[in-house]
Amino acid sequence: MHAEFSSLPVAPLQSLHLPWLDRAGLQVAVLRLDLIDPLISGNKWFKLRDHLIQAKAAGAPGLISLGGNHSNHLHALAAAGKRFGLATAGLLRGHPQDTPTVGDLQAMGMHLHWLGYGGYRARNEPGFWTPWQALYPNWYCIPEGGGGLHGAQGCALIVEQAQAQLLPALGWEDYDAWWLAAGTGTTLAGLVLAEAGKHWVHGALAVPREHGVPATVASLAGAQGYQLHDACRGGFARIDADLLAFIAETERHTGMPLEAVYTGKALMALREQVEAGQFVPGTRLIFLHTGGLQGRRGYL
Repeated sequence: MHAEFSSLPVAPLQSLHLPWLDRAGLQVAVLRLDLIDPLISGNKWFKLRDHLIQAKAAGAPGLISLGGNHSNHLHALAAAGKRFGLATAGLLRGHPQDTPTVGDLQAMGMHLHWLGYGGYRARNEPGFWTPWQALYPNWYCIPEGGGGLHGAQGCALIVEQAQAQLLPALGWEDYDAWWLAAGTGTTLAGLVLAEAGKHWVHGALAVPREHGVPATVASLAGAQGYQLHDACRGGFARIDADLLAFIAETERHTGMPLEAVYTGKALMALREQVEAGQFVPGTRLIFLHTGGLQGRRGYL
């Protein structure tokens, strides 16, 4: 077992220039978590960090978690297991499918179990983990998406990385708020915990509200210091022509790749808020690029 996972690679903080931001007089920087690692990419390393530390402390021989057939979380988990010498198992939503992500999981040695849709919906019920703990004795179970308090605590370190670069990278003494996609709400909760009310955190919901993100964030970080915005555009992973056109236009302007499930929807939701006059000129925002680019293969 190696200890490298406890020391996180640093994501670069870069200025983000887009016509609609310039028209509104906003200054926006983007923290490029997509650039920290080719496989354990984006916010996933931060979310996994404290889980991996706990697994090592417990002497766990392997890691087991859940996700879909394009899951960025399972992809990063399989890569981390292979890199740090831990076996991995993935519990997948639905029925067996051959996707680029699934192929990668198999190539990285992850044991796959397909739960169907009903079986996956039971993931939050009492006793769900019992048969899997019997099948994989002493393995460390990680909540869906790397969630829970350990996931949020790892994500709190994102704030530290951004603040250390404010002056040298941007010439900023301070900033006003964060803007990021919220899938499980874990990363958002981590930022709220780290900020402790000093800077507002805006979460663009990649899932409908009834999926439970508001309750998750409240349970991890309380009810203050953040705001949630609807950004799922009709459902999780629902992709439409306007969204794809927005992503293509943004990539032409910035050279920064986005994906349509999280970062693309989050940035599009920010544009809607900016054009509705929700931010005064001179506002300084940090947009968090949470990675997930391997998932682009699922729809491109």
